[in-house]
Amino acid sequence: MATFHVRLPRLRANISNPAPILLILIAALVVACWAGTVPAPAKSQESLIAIGDVHGDFDDFVGILQHTSLIDKQNHWTGSNITLVQVGDLLDRGPKPRQVMDLLMALEKEAPQDGGRVVSLLGNHEMMNIMGDLRYVTPENYASFADANSEERRRSAYRDYIKWRESHSAVLAELPHPLEITEAEWMARHPAGFIEQREAFSPKGTYGKWLRGHDALAEINGVIFLHGGISPSLASMTLSAINSHIRDEISTFDSCKQYMVDERLILPFFNLQEIVSVVQAEISAEQKSKIPGKPELRARLSQFAQFPEWLSVRTDGPLWFRGYDQWSDEEGSAQVDKILQSFKASHLVVGHTVQKEGRIRDRFGGKALLIDTGMLSSYYPGGRASALEIRNSVKFTAEYMDQQVVLFEVAKVSRLTRELEAPEWRARGEWISPGFWLREPPPERRMTR
Repeated sequence: MATFHVRLPRLRANISNPAPILLILIAALVVACWAGTVPAPAKSQESLIAIGDVHGDFDDFVGILQHTSLIDKQNHWTGSNITLVQVGDLLDRGPKPRQVMDLLMALEKEAPQDGGRVVSLLGNHEMMNIMGDLRYVTPENYASFADANSEERRRSAYRDYIKWRESHSAVLAELPHPLEITEAEWMARHPAGFIEQREAFSPKGTYGKWLRGHDALAEINGVIFLHGGISPSLASMTLSAINSHIRDEISTFDSCKQYMVDERLILPFFNLQEIVSVVQAEISAEQKSKIPGKPELRARLSQFAQFPEWLSVRTDGPLWFRGYDQWSDEEGSAQVDKILQSFKASHLVVGHTVQKEGRIRDRFGGKALLIDTGMLSSYYPGGRASALEIRNSVKFTAEYMDQQVVLFEVAKVSRLTRELEAPEWRARGEWISPGFWLREPPPERRMTR
């Protein structure tokens, strides 16, 4: 605290008029109070940590969360007011998807108690598990759902399957590829934990209910986070409209599937490929008049058959798009500019496509950041855990277990400076979006440790 000394005039002991003295004392008090006033402490810097695809790699996921001081050794939240964003693909391929989901579910509850926040987004593999596309679910994944009663559930499910086959001969006759016939074949495709996994990802299941509550995209301080990317074809939509569209598609899928289960057309544990085969066979059989048709059933089957065109499964949809990785610099710069301007955003942060050498990659003048670094290195050779830190919406840093790399900094400039300098920055490829310019650190500063 700054200290000010006020020199007062020497006063005589006997003063007939005390007013001047009071004025001097009041003035001294005001000066002292003014000198002792301390500005309010600056708010703590806002920090956001974004993490890409995990794919069941619980151990490395925990490692990077601890490295960035978001959790302690007991895996409890220690991130204070930090926002954690995970851009999807928690599941498949790796050994511990349940542990990954359980941890994020716990952190979602713990973080707000400390002023923080956890934003978990849908990836294409979450969507695949919701719909029953199980091509990347491993026997080890299924086994993590098994319990002491799993074997009995499998046998009960197989008996239900046999009864279903016996009552659907007309549909089975239309299948281009026959479903498994022998018990051994069926059991091989439905290992221990399979039935429980399907129940867990159903609308009322622990993980199914949790995942269905997630958005596909989130915008935080002008930065848009999502799994795959926003393609130019979606630039006319709002972020909330895209999220609503995908939620509606999931609801439509759930509704159609439940209707088919209620009509005994399929069994609850059928995977997506089996459901599609049955729907196609049912439509074909009805067209040949081998079975009587119901108007509502026909409408439901027609609605379900259109799912390949849904936003949630299309290759140009937000969960699957790979343009930011595949575009040339010239094409991508123009496209990303248009997308950012449409959504009035400054940056896009995505996962989905593993980056070479396991490094977070910034493209198109820092406007798009690709943060999937192949955390599951047993599946992606050369991959590693990573996190993107965004400090105060200005400083973008790649965090790895062994180093920290400053990618770039963004400075907000005044309107006058923007009007004077924007053409120069744009010509140099360093202009970001209205009001922002890119400041690259010198080479010697890019590696800070």
